[in-house]
Amino acid sequence: MFILDAHLDLSMNAMDWNRDLTWSVEEIRNYEKGMTDLPGRGMNTVSFDAMRKGNIGLCVATQIARYVKKENPLPGWNSPRQAWAHTQGQLAWYKAMEEIGELVQITNVEELENHLKMWYNTSNDRKKPIGYILSLEGADSIVDIDYLERSYKQGLRAIGPAHYGPGTYAFGTDSIGGIGENGRALLKEIERLNMILDATHLCDQSFWEAMDVYNGHVWASHNNCRELSPDHRQFSDEQIKELISRNAVIGVVLDAWMMVPNWVKGESTPESTGASLKHIIDNIDHICQLAGNANHVGIGSDLDGGFGKEQSPLDLDTIADLQKIPDMLRDRGYSKKDIDGIMHGNFIRFIKNVWS
Repeated sequence: MFILDAHLDLSMNAMDWNRDLTWSVEEIRNYEKGMTDLPGRGMNTVSFDAMRKGNIGLCVATQIARYVKKENPLPGWNSPRQAWAHTQGQLAWYKAMEEIGELVQITNVEELENHLKMWYNTSNDRKKPIGYILSLEGADSIVDIDYLERSYKQGLRAIGPAHYGPGTYAFGTDSIGGIGENGRALLKEIERLNMILDATHLCDQSFWEAMDVYNGHVWASHNNCRELSPDHRQFSDEQIKELISRNAVIGVVLDAWMMVPNWVKGESTPESTGASLKHIIDNIDHICQLAGNANHVGIGSDLDGGFGKEQSPLDLDTIADLQKIPDMLRDRGYSKKDIDGIMHGNFIRFIKNVWS
């Protein structure tokens, strides 16, 4: 099964965690044995090799760099220009991976269709470049609105206004507040450039204020259901229905604390909570029941997004294990057409609609 993963922090792993994704998962784990500087060391799940083994031929890959004001306790850069410079370093890494044939950037329908044809028709014996669509997770590195068009020319096609905490353009996870004048200006520019608004991480107030003023294309690259895992990081049924009404696609996320209720960070484990791919199927099914069809959900794994196996489904060793999901959906009664849509077709249809 061909898979599109709508959220992978590839450049963060390369530039912030110093992981060479051309190595195998096992090689990275062995290299990181004994390291304690970051959670998830030695428990990574993603590499280019593992993606190819899992037939993950296309992903939405991020740039991410938070700007934090002096009163903000979150880690981040002390000025938006520093954050911008960091995203430029991440972009340089993506370009370096293109030069050696590991990745290829996808920015329009023609490139998308050519990539899909290549991936489907080329023998698996040959190393195929993995397609990536560039997304910005949190807009703090956009120094002013003019920078967004500059990013668009670099290939940026999706953007989430906030990440964690208060941001320049919106309030994100673990904070409360609206989009304000800066946020409204950003949304207007996103709409003008025909980019995709990523509603992921918007706190409830910012989410609803954004929906009130934004008329362009919107998706949620990596979000689960609050009904199944009660926490404000997940979307309520009302928010999911709003996104469905806008023809959005929601990517379910494999971060265990967003999969099961009552997860205690630093204490809970996938084994102690039973967090498994079954809970991902539950989230997929919940979105499908709200929609009345299987057209608005996909995969946005967020694997190695600041965590590793210690906070991933217990029955997943590497990202290649996403291939377990189709059979699990089949066992739940989903048709081949619906499974194809969930694993890749829904996001591909959405992207083609935006770009055409």
